[in-house]
Amino acid sequence: MAGRSAVLFLLDDRYRTGSDTPLMLQRVLGVPVLKWLTEALYRAEVNRFFLACAPALLEAAKPCFPEAAELMTSSDENPSDLLHVFLSTASDEEESVLVVTGPVLYLPFHRSRAAGRSANACMVSRQGLMAALDETAPIGHYLRHSGDACTEDDGFFNLGGPEELPEWQPIMNGNYLRVLIRSGVEIWDLHNTYVEPGIPVGIGTTLLPGTILQGATTVGYGCTIGPNTRLVNTKVGNHSTVEQSKAEDAQIGSHVQVGPFAHLRPGTVLEARTKAGAFVELKNTVLGTGTQAAHLSYLGDAAVGEGVNIGCGTVTANFDRVEKHPTVIEKEAFIGCNSTLIAPVTVGQGAYIGAGSVITEDIPAQALGIGRAKQQNKKEWALRNKKEEDQ
Repeated sequence: MAGRSAVLFLLDDRYRTGSDTPLMLQRVLGVPVLKWLTEALYRAEVNRFFLACAPALLEAAKPCFPEAAELMTSSDENPSDLLHVFLSTASDEEESVLVVTGPVLYLPFHRSRAAGRSANACMVSRQGLMAALDETAPIGHYLRHSGDACTEDDGFFNLGGPEELPEWQPIMNGNYLRVLIRSGVEIWDLHNTYVEPGIPVGIGTTLLPGTILQGATTVGYGCTIGPNTRLVNTKVGNHSTVEQSKAEDAQIGSHVQVGPFAHLRPGTVLEARTKAGAFVELKNTVLGTGTQAAHLSYLGDAAVGEGVNIGCGTVTANFDRVEKHPTVIEKEAFIGCNSTLIAPVTVGQGAYIGAGSVITEDIPAQALGIGRAKQQNKKEWALRNKKEEDQ
């Protein structure tokens, strides 16, 4: 696309659509249409944006622009002065700018059968637009007579109303998935994989069916995500696997294995070469490098050091109905199966906990902690207590 600057007029068209939200701020797959547009333009090397909108729309519109892009906004009835500044500060080599005047999508990978149909966008001379702003005639007059209309052949498509959004949804999602494929990502099913626009996925990563990536999520290279996995505001390192699991506001390091059926809740940090396996739930918990929680465990408000083994069925009892309390497990400790740690409690470096223990006191480094009743075998008890019909 020629030009590195774009001018967007965000219309308050609620009166026309009958909705309480302008069309460009309505959501597709949880993301405002405006963000789909700006992210697509940013990938086409548009990195300067001017937004003109009503004051009531500004707060909702500003987060729709890429963080790395330059953004100037105006909520004045007449944005000419600020727009003139925006245009005059562009690179001297930039001869033309994109102007979007109404609801529109930019889908460069979508091919329409209606060739040549004009959209609510045009390319105009930067110098010519600045000159037009100095005159008294409405800017719309200049755009209609001097703008080079963008068409569906150029990848621009008009939006007629909110009723069209469900039809556009798979096309918009598929357009971004094709961007990822061209960058070296393997996607098994374009119709059952959902990635919000702008989420980066590294080369060599595979997205399996049922994968949903949302918010501020990032995925490194060489990973396998899915099937049936949802990541929200979660950062994943390199060469990690997240299988049939959910993560929210979490950090997953490199060479990490998550799932199947794990739940990483906010505040979870998995450092390199860790494992949160089948039916493991973590909340506000850090697993140090090399630590393994292979299955069927809950760790909440816990700081776990390097090289720790978390046995099957381990639980940190962190809530006393009034406050949440921390558990500290120092490096190289070994937590036996079906152990319950009553917080606040600390397990020292290299310490062991016997399987089936309920731990209520700190365990010193290199010690063995056992908190369970002594087994008693009552001889011939079963013979003496049989039901009459069994005798």
